[in-house]
Amino acid sequence: MSALGASALAMGASTASAIIGKDAATARGRVFADERGNGVRRAGARGIAGVMVSNGRDVVLTDGDGKWALPVAEGEHVFVVEPSGWRTSGSARAFAYLHQPAGTSISAGLRHEGVKATGAMPGCIDFGLMRVGHASAFEALLFADTQAANAQELDYVRRLVLQSTAETRADFAISHGDVMGDDLSLIPEYLDILKQSRLRWHHCPGNHDMNLDAVDPGFAFESWKQHIGPTHYAFEYGDATFIVLNNVEYFGAGSVGPSGRGYQGRVGARQLRFVENILSYVPQERLVVLSMHIPLESFDAPHSLADTTVDRAALMRLLRGRPHTVSFAGHSHTTEHHYLGAAYGFAGPGLHHHHVLTAASGSWWSGPKDDRGIPVADSRDGSPKGFHVLSVEGSDYTTRFVAFDTTADSAMRAMLIRDEGSHAGRRTLIVNVFDGGPNTTVTCDFESGPTVSLSRTAMADPYVKALFAQHRGTCKPWVEASSSSHVWVWALPQGADADSRATIRVKDEMGRSFARSIALDVIQSKGSAASPISAG
Repeated sequence: MSALGASALAMGASTASAIIGKDAATARGRVFADERGNGVRRAGARGIAGVMVSNGRDVVLTDGDGKWALPVAEGEHVFVVEPSGWRTSGSARAFAYLHQPAGTSISAGLRHEGVKATGAMPGCIDFGLMRVGHASAFEALLFADTQAANAQELDYVRRLVLQSTAETRADFAISHGDVMGDDLSLIPEYLDILKQSRLRWHHCPGNHDMNLDAVDPGFAFESWKQHIGPTHYAFEYGDATFIVLNNVEYFGAGSVGPSGRGYQGRVGARQLRFVENILSYVPQERLVVLSMHIPLESFDAPHSLADTTVDRAALMRLLRGRPHTVSFAGHSHTTEHHYLGAAYGFAGPGLHHHHVLTAASGSWWSGPKDDRGIPVADSRDGSPKGFHVLSVEGSDYTTRFVAFDTTADSAMRAMLIRDEGSHAGRRTLIVNVFDGGPNTTVTCDFESGPTVSLSRTAMADPYVKALFAQHRGTCKPWVEASSSSHVWVWALPQGADADSRATIRVKDEMGRSFARSIALDVIQSKGSAASPISAG
């Protein structure tokens, strides 16, 4: 459905009455054109036909008068799917209504604030929409894992988020989970920070955003619902449909799964049904963007149920036949590109691009501080902390990485390693292309020598490995360098010398080419294991 197009209007007469369940209350309301922008439906306000409304599972279209009806069980949200060219009027959370009459039960035993009582369901739940114009070309900021564990780290978030959004032309931002570092009392202050950015923010919940003291997994996101809103929903913008998912399945306080952690990655039957129902109203040629916290696939932990999504194939099957799809995740504090095909349930055409986003907190706010007093916090795969920009034009998209540290190269780091553990002091050229992946190519022109092609190699970035070792006392206990998915290597021939300067040429995942003339840093190494990465 695009900006309430003719096809959607034609389907608008199909209301929800046929799917109302026996064990849920019936919510009813109207989607109306709000000319005053205050979210209040005045007498005579025009209803808008053909707008999607959902309870997080079922999806219906408003009828010719803008009316809708849906079953809503206690603890569930009902929400409007903002159509392209329209935006919900009133507050940022006015697109959804939570039905939890008595609030969070005291028996849940939660330390952090749960849902306040919403009272009896209103007789009519109205959603006002304002026209904002249709833009087929736009940009969105993609964040992941701001993960503030205390007031000091939340101040880092404030400074970097407001710095990075001050001059942006982006239309909105999406945070891909772990907005908190377990202390959910910081959520209101976090939301106040986002208000200062003057951007509309969308959020996926992460495993560090849960009520970890909830023995009953059903209470895992009570604080999230109270302060942020639905754990999954959808909206349209331009010629794209965005679907925000919660793929963190909590086992409950004290319970541990096969991965050794108290959760795993799972979308679940309810959200799979929601995605299926949303897509039933979305034309095949339209761009579909999925956002979630836990990756569908993981580079360094492909068999971990807590670092991948166990029902990813079921999700991918819902995208079959769609030529324009992409998905984003966070969680791993690494930067990764995956291309999923039939083995992952995606039937094509082509491959589905799954992009694991750089963590805004990098290595969990670890490491020495820069001249601003903010931890350098390079990620464990060697990428600087930062965010990504999604650029959309029609059904096409590109992404680009932006490092928070504007004084450093946002694209790459090149090093010349002298391995003292080998005879004759072997030298190896190592290039970390921070947002690189399987489709990235790297070559090097030395000042006095031929052009060489580097091989993508699974290994830890020597620079970040040395950084963590030298500043162990400023790092979180679990922070270690990991095998990176975006390192390229070329070993100099035995006995050969190398120039101190070289030109690195890169063609990235989006097909863009760039070059850097750089001085090669020499790092002493006592040897590190590395293995080639298969081109497939």
